[in-house]
Amino acid sequence: MLYREKQQEDERMRDVELLLESLFLREEVTLRLVLDWLYDVGSVNLVNRKVRSRPLNYLMKAIARFSKPVFRPFMIRWTRKNCPRLIADWLHSQVRFGPEDVVLPEVLPEVPMGADSISGAK
Repeated sequence: MLYREKQQEDERMRDVELLLESLFLREEVTLRLVLDWLYDVGSVNLVNRKVRSRPLNYLMKAIARFSKPVFRPFMIRWTRKNCPRLIADWLHSQVRFGPEDVVLPEVLPEVPMGADSISGAK
């Protein structure tokens, strides 16, 4: 890869990351809803996996529901700080191809002019 192409690729990926940061700032309501729903699903799954006692399971789910407002600012701060970079890196990995991923066309041997390759005659 040429230096100029690498520089342009790095610049474009920085632009993608800035756009994602802007998206997370503009769409705060959507971000809050997504994080709230992920918290709900994750907390229920975690309690179900770790707590086998039915009465204690119910109590832990109630505690998880009431503790969501406490964790929300931390979730939003972490998401705004880390997610644009994580998403940009993942997207970059989807469009970056290594040398083993590039398929070059097969070069056929040249046939000298006048050779009768079609009929197989010699």
